[in-house]
Amino acid sequence: MLQVNGVSLQYGSKKLFEDVNLKFTKGNCYGIIGANGAGKSTFLKVLSGEIEPNKGEVVLDKNERMSVLAQNQNKYDYETVLRTVMLGHKRLVEIMDEKDALYAHTDFTEEDGERAAELESEFAELGGWEAESEAQTLLNELDIPNEYHYMTMGELDAKQKVRVLLAQALFGNPDVLLLDEPTNNLDLKTVRWLENYLLDFENAIIIVSHNRHFLNKVCTHICDVDFGKINLYLGNYDFWYQTSQLLARQQRDANKKAEQRAQELKDFIARFAANASKSRQATSRKKELEKLTISDFKPSLRKYPFIDFKSEREIGNDILSVEGLCKKGYFEDVTFTVQKGDKIGILADKSTTVTMLYDILTGKTESDAGTVKWGKTITASYFPVDNGEFFDGCDLTLVQWLSQFSKDHYEEYLRGWLGRMLFSGEEALKQAKVLSGGEKVRCMLAKMMLEGGNFLIFDEPTNHLDLESITSLNNGLTAFKGCMLLTSHDQELMNTVCNRILVLEGGKKKFDKNVTFDEYLDLQA
Repeated sequence: MLQVNGVSLQYGSKKLFEDVNLKFTKGNCYGIIGANGAGKSTFLKVLSGEIEPNKGEVVLDKNERMSVLAQNQNKYDYETVLRTVMLGHKRLVEIMDEKDALYAHTDFTEEDGERAAELESEFAELGGWEAESEAQTLLNELDIPNEYHYMTMGELDAKQKVRVLLAQALFGNPDVLLLDEPTNNLDLKTVRWLENYLLDFENAIIIVSHNRHFLNKVCTHICDVDFGKINLYLGNYDFWYQTSQLLARQQRDANKKAEQRAQELKDFIARFAANASKSRQATSRKKELEKLTISDFKPSLRKYPFIDFKSEREIGNDILSVEGLCKKGYFEDVTFTVQKGDKIGILADKSTTVTMLYDILTGKTESDAGTVKWGKTITASYFPVDNGEFFDGCDLTLVQWLSQFSKDHYEEYLRGWLGRMLFSGEEALKQAKVLSGGEKVRCMLAKMMLEGGNFLIFDEPTNHLDLESITSLNNGLTAFKGCMLLTSHDQELMNTVCNRILVLEGGKKKFDKNVTFDEYLDLQA
């Protein structure tokens, strides 16, 4: 068991969290969530001992071992892949190294023999005889085959290194497992493998992740970093989200009723305090007013943009027909028709294939052969994976930038749309060219909402977004009444929004059915 007792951490005047008291127990998986900058990854570093808290302590039970997913991909470049995995259990590797050094002695003494016997006993207790086989099995299951096991880490590419470091964290059945964004740079197959591995894991797991599907799949508890506190909730991410929204509404409603009652009491007291016949009633109202408490309902550090796509025109029966579409180096003979109500998730073995398809559909690029026929009632709005052309070198303020895409150029009207996307006050006067990746995405979403299209095309819209913005986008796309083409590595978004899956593989259409994303994955299993 890992226990956190009265832990506080502050940098200068910035208080991340204070007086945190938590227990992380065997058999449970804890998801750490919070707004950007709230201190999620920092809290993991406090748990691992990398950062010392200002107050309090973190206590790991004696004889229990903690394992942490390494973030520095180049740390083990001079180690072999197999040894890197086994370094996840440092004590075991220390024993192996000391044993090898002892047995290499040309003048092996009686003292050496006694020490070797001690090491052999501890080695066996730690499962040392099975360790190499376990490490190899983990690597093979993570698609790092045997021929890579004795190569150095420096010879692997970035995606392979991520898998090896994941194997290192999982190696040796640690008592407490700390994972910071473990699904980053993993393909769907590997993410599903990890989900199943963690579901069978019998010890304590603590995870920071922006992958909602992953959190929903593996978490038994959610630790919410907010208001300078860390509160523990039972259930997965969706359950926490629904509960937190309900509690927030209930608290706001209660405050509103209390404020209304307080005003009624004040009005009565002001009118009748000097009236002898009403004095007793006025005194009673004063006492009620004194007892009436209005909660100090703090605004969360989280900020959810308001994303709601409304079509200016109702969609007709003829929507989109693609016939025999070809583009050399990308795909050939792609044919499909979009029907009313279709929200199609498009997958491909290469991301550039999807981007090229979308560019052709929206007229940015011409095909080599085939036809694209849009219905007369259709207004398409496109979110490209690369939005640099909209922002690079742009000296316009955000108000001016958004005005380019609006029929109404009135500043207050444009500020209203920017406010929905969390650009209020002076934020709306920032230059477009200085925006962060997440800010650019929110501006693009504001642009698309203003356009009022009845056919939306999204190429990886969740890139650079935090959990709150992804959740809002998910809600907006689910509620959208028009048609859609969507490509995203966010599995939850794909599964909850799409009702049809189209797959391009090897440049050809391999799958096209009215199924959810999860149903498609089950069909491939």
